[in-house]
Amino acid sequence: MAQAQVVVIGGGIAGLAAAAFLSGAAGGPARARVTLLEASERLGGKLRGGEVGGVRVDLGAESMLARRPEAVELARAVGLGTELEPPTTAKAAIWTRGALRPLPGGQVMGVPGNLDALAASGVLTSEGLERARHEAAGEAVADDVAIGRFVADRLGREVVDRLVEPLLGGVYAGHADEISLRVAVPQLLEIARGGGSLVEGVHALATRPQTAATPVFQGLRGGLGTLPEAVAAACAEAGVELRTRTAVDELRRTPDGWRVVTDGGEVLHADAVVLAVPAPAAARLLRADAPGAAAELDGIEYAGMALVTMAFRRADLPGPPAGSGFLVPPVDGRRIKASTFSSNKWGWLERSAPDTFLLRTSLGRLREEQPLELPDEELVAQSLADLGEAIGLTARPYDTAVTRWGAGLPQYPVGHVDRVGRIRAAAARAGALALCGAAYDGVGIPACIASARAAVAELDNSLTPPTGEHVTERTMGA
Repeated sequence: MAQAQVVVIGGGIAGLAAAAFLSGAAGGPARARVTLLEASERLGGKLRGGEVGGVRVDLGAESMLARRPEAVELARAVGLGTELEPPTTAKAAIWTRGALRPLPGGQVMGVPGNLDALAASGVLTSEGLERARHEAAGEAVADDVAIGRFVADRLGREVVDRLVEPLLGGVYAGHADEISLRVAVPQLLEIARGGGSLVEGVHALATRPQTAATPVFQGLRGGLGTLPEAVAAACAEAGVELRTRTAVDELRRTPDGWRVVTDGGEVLHADAVVLAVPAPAAARLLRADAPGAAAELDGIEYAGMALVTMAFRRADLPGPPAGSGFLVPPVDGRRIKASTFSSNKWGWLERSAPDTFLLRTSLGRLREEQPLELPDEELVAQSLADLGEAIGLTARPYDTAVTRWGAGLPQYPVGHVDRVGRIRAAAARAGALALCGAAYDGVGIPACIASARAAVAELDNSLTPPTGEHVTERTMGA
């Protein structure tokens, strides 16, 4: 009996991981014959490598959470285990109230668990610190709440504005008063539900013994852009057909599977489909056969952002800045929202380009995406102006790159988990269809890979045709 045919639509890390799990490229049995269709000219989505100043760097995501196993396991499965490397330094700062101040220890996503460390950092004003020291009793959270509202009620607005907002902004490019506690910081949900002291609960989380020698984050020598390249190579070796510049115009249910029509008029028939595309694209494709899922997908909002990567000659710097970089609270009214000192953070970068210092800035957040419309040179100028104020940088880069991620980060407001449940239930009713990617269970790389694994598990009952040989038909010009 022949294996089933699965079409994976979307070639970001979630789609690539789904293809790897289906084909056996990541270990385990081969469940299906797989064709992956990606609309753009490249695979990898927001994992993207490039060259700036003659040095290979990441132009998208640069690190992955290592205390979730999925991304590290996939990297090892596709032969990158020896390339894993933790950050050289994780010492970050907050640029607020006119100075760089150390990010206080003992916090979880900006929520403090050590008020002495918070006081020593100087991040809060004396009034804000006094308010945090007098934690207000809060009602137990029944199900979910916006993290900003929850923390502000307990510890005061300034903790949210100067700590929680910049940390959340770096992950979601969103607003703390809208982001779901249940999704963004699930570790705090039990504290919220119990109604006990938030500071004491965070302290217990922050001081909990971790797995021996496991770093919080990992990178890859050569950048995270090497991960989708390695997954794609493993998939190709396992027989996956990987096709870029192939958008899907139509997806329709048939009596024995799905009909996939590309923008070139090609028709593919598949036993099952994995949709690994952003919510708007998924909604468009599902409107005919899963209108309930499409309507819910239409409600997922996205934020855009821009990354400015700059290469400096070390000889032009009187002294490179210290630490891994800094975050910027929106309340301070700056143009950039963060800067990463890449050559400090990643030892492989310093080793590969000892005469170059690389750093990057990020701009833009939800409904504040004007930076994406500015010319590259203006984004570079704005970044340099803020860097001059923050760290006294006067040198000029010898090379720059601007990467725009329009509608790149899905938002997780209160109620997102329930929305995702309704989307998946509606998709399941269509049959032999699964969804994965950042829109559902998390924007991090491990979360996207986990969603791909779950999508493949959902399809297991659809992957073996009940009788005879299944022939995949392709009709050109249909």
